[in-house]
Amino acid sequence: MQKIILTLFILFFQCTFALAKISETEKLTATCKVWGFLKYYHPKVAGGEVNWDNQLLEKLPQIEKAETKEEFSLILENWIDELGSVKEIAPIDAPKDIELFDKNFDLSWLNNTKLFSKKLSKKLKFIEENRFQSNEEFGPDFDSFKNLKNYFSFDYNDKVSRILMLFTYWNVIEYFFPYKYVMDQKWDKSLEQTLPIILDVKNDVEFLAAMKRMSTNINDGHVMFHIYPSKGTVKNTVYFPATGKIIDEKLVVTEILGDSLAEVYNIKIGDVITKINDKTIKNYIDENKNFISASNKTSFLNKVVNPILTSDSENVKVEFLKDGKSEIKEMIWFNYHDSHRNEYKKGAIKKKDKFKLLENNVGYVNMGVIKPKNIPDMIEALKSTKAIVFDMRNYPQNTWKEISDFLNSKEKSFAIYTEPYLKYPGKYKWTEGAKAGFENKDHYKGRVIVLLNEDAYSQSEWTAMCFQTAENTTIIGSQTAGADGNVFEFDFKRFHTGFSGIGVYYPDKRETQRIGIVPDIEVKPTIKGIQEGKDEVLDRALAFIETGK
Repeated sequence: MQKIILTLFILFFQCTFALAKISETEKLTATCKVWGFLKYYHPKVAGGEVNWDNQLLEKLPQIEKAETKEEFSLILENWIDELGSVKEIAPIDAPKDIELFDKNFDLSWLNNTKLFSKKLSKKLKFIEENRFQSNEEFGPDFDSFKNLKNYFSFDYNDKVSRILMLFTYWNVIEYFFPYKYVMDQKWDKSLEQTLPIILDVKNDVEFLAAMKRMSTNINDGHVMFHIYPSKGTVKNTVYFPATGKIIDEKLVVTEILGDSLAEVYNIKIGDVITKINDKTIKNYIDENKNFISASNKTSFLNKVVNPILTSDSENVKVEFLKDGKSEIKEMIWFNYHDSHRNEYKKGAIKKKDKFKLLENNVGYVNMGVIKPKNIPDMIEALKSTKAIVFDMRNYPQNTWKEISDFLNSKEKSFAIYTEPYLKYPGKYKWTEGAKAGFENKDHYKGRVIVLLNEDAYSQSEWTAMCFQTAENTTIIGSQTAGADGNVFEFDFKRFHTGFSGIGVYYPDKRETQRIGIVPDIEVKPTIKGIQEGKDEVLDRALAFIETGK
């Protein structure tokens, strides 16, 4: 009987001991969160009194050796104690003159009983309640922090340097990305997935690829992740002499970029590409899902066109679909200069009209090319029309103020913002935002039509919101990119990145991120329409102007 009891006790002890062990990913995930929390919350760390990066590098070997919750917690407790005492201050009351936005805020992990001792959780909570009170402010364009540290000296072939870079990047997004709450996947999960990868990569190329994949989990069309090639690794990129749009998993040519090469291979607008080097368009879409940042599927399909139509090899096999049959062309693609020049029609390229008068007394404005200096002439030419079509399937010039003054009868708010509340990292504050128009009895009286599609992002979406304040505005087209606002940009060794820095909302707090500007009348180009040379979106707008439906 005693042997049975002893055996059961040993088994119970072994199970308990095994359960108490924590994995390397668990330890590093928790360390990342604690390190980032102390970086922005601890008075001495946030105040710049210690070299916080170096301290992480020094502590990582100790953390690596810890096997149990108790050992791990003790290392973090001692680390906090080494920073010195945190002065207890009077309770920090919520600001009376500021409305906070809390959808991104979550410090519930401070009470992680699986990894943290009660003593450690208590220390972290005390720091939160007596946190650093930052006086740092954003610049006038909200495009960077005043004191932003760049990282250029680390060797990504070194594991601890890779860990530091991952921790730095993850925590910047954790505390200063306004749309964290609308990510497809919890940002914590992205950290847990990426950590094992960056620990095992063999070189800096694999590390940068892992970081780029992680950046796509932000689901933000403003995210860029430009990797600077190292010496001797620059690729000879070549291009198809046209561009296009993906419709029904086919790539349809919509614009000729180099007419001489297009002529040689008989490439025309409306041509349908089904394969490149024996890979279908769907294959390319699937391959690029983890490497292209976009707020929604529409924007992703727009962005994926470029990698599909570029190559590292000049010999490219392209399969077209013509009259229901496949036609394969063995092509030679050229560098950017040669693939984008108009040799046969030199001097004959017609400049795009900034504005013009269409039939039936309808005005048309190309927002991608019109400039502020052109606005007075545009107003004079189109003020008596029954409708003006503002084509915003592009990136507008900074003309929103002059045009909205013309369109509106009075001043109206069209956007409000959330920006990081630096006195409580992770929280945001609502700000007044932007207004359009002024008291103007001579404002435009006709219909205002705005054309939008996936090419409209950021400034274009914001300008569309501005024009929606006019009394008689109708949005026609399709879903926009869903990435409004400014961009915070950061430089690191071998890569440059950025993301949306402030949240942009309608005055009633309706969201725009990932949703875009929702059209009143949805119209998308078709393959047949492109082949027939039609602008189906503009045609639908003109029909609406005439019929009202």
